[in-house]
Amino acid sequence: METIEEKAKQIFDVHAIRADFPILSATVNGKPLVYFDNGATSQKPKLVIDSIVNYYSNTNSNIHRGVHHLSQLATDAYEVARSKVSHFINAKSSSEIVFTKGTTEAINLVAQTWGRNYLKPGDEIVVTAMEHHANIVPWQMVCEQTGAVLKVIPMDLNGELILEEAEKIIGLRTRMLAMMHVSNALGTINPVEKVMEMARKVGALILLDGAQAVPHFKVDVQALDCDFYVFSSHKMFGPSGVGILYGKERILAEIPPYQGGGDMIKTVTFEKTTYNDAPFKFEAGTPNIEGGIALGAAIDYINEMNHDEVLNYENSLLHYGTEALLNIDGVRIIGQAVQKVPVISFSIDGLHPYDVGFILDKQGIAVRTGHHCAQPVMDFFKVPGTIRASFAFYNTIEEIDSMISAIHLAKKMLK
Repeated sequence: METIEEKAKQIFDVHAIRADFPILSATVNGKPLVYFDNGATSQKPKLVIDSIVNYYSNTNSNIHRGVHHLSQLATDAYEVARSKVSHFINAKSSSEIVFTKGTTEAINLVAQTWGRNYLKPGDEIVVTAMEHHANIVPWQMVCEQTGAVLKVIPMDLNGELILEEAEKIIGLRTRMLAMMHVSNALGTINPVEKVMEMARKVGALILLDGAQAVPHFKVDVQALDCDFYVFSSHKMFGPSGVGILYGKERILAEIPPYQGGGDMIKTVTFEKTTYNDAPFKFEAGTPNIEGGIALGAAIDYINEMNHDEVLNYENSLLHYGTEALLNIDGVRIIGQAVQKVPVISFSIDGLHPYDVGFILDKQGIAVRTGHHCAQPVMDFFKVPGTIRASFAFYNTIEEIDSMISAIHLAKKMLK
């Protein structure tokens, strides 16, 4: 009888996909690179790399300001990329798409525009126990500025939110629910629809951190009906230094700008400045033009793939990797939610994650070790950190086997 992994491999040509990613043919310490740090950043297909080279070779110019030919070409390409993002997450229009430096800046933008202007003492912001620091610290800062209070939805030992507790925490004082769609540290796919329903009943706004979601499954912001959705280009096979803030058009029109400067204005005098319309009023200064264009290329690449096949293949990697790790004595998987993306955080009895990661690197295997910018998660599970293997659709079963062999080697060396 065929295994899940064998069935997935038959319908998904991973080796053809791998050929699109130049770095996957690299060697590290004389070994073939095995890249299992996709939760931190993904690798880039040649299509994306070529789009950056093409921009600097043929189009390089500033945008939105020039009437000359190159400026028009660059502006058009940048705004086409904005439109691609809009369609990718099914926003109502491209005016709901704000380019940022990344997920972190997008969350800070909301906290420092909506939060600082509309929160009052005693108002409550609700987050979850598994948040990345980027969805904790900005809200703590705005609480200090406004007198608002941060509340936390707890999770259980499987790494799943306790919905009964969420119902108790989300109440009439809740003004903002800010939560991860998917946990970067555990891989948990959160039941965002159920938690969002609680928030809507009390009239709270909703921000979803989709940095770990958009690389793995389709996101529809209109179906979710969230007020804000944020994510990063570099985790979805695009360049670094580019992020997206989706905001409902009505809300973006109401909240003030985040930064002042060029391109976010309509008129400037020494007495008075009038601001541009959204999304431009949130995009002060010259942006990462080539990065935005290359994000559009990454979206083109993703759109060419069969999403069901990708999902099934990544699930097969998660299933295979989980079973293989659990067969190693002393391995403890941190976070065993029923619904997960292909992320496995684990520890090994008696071994420090850093030491294991160091030995794996000597075998050409890139994993992430540490707290993954989620120290409260590590504190909850009473570990200093974990070893995190995070897979993408270009990874293989054979690479997982290489990691398992390297872990056995690490156990012998670190006894």
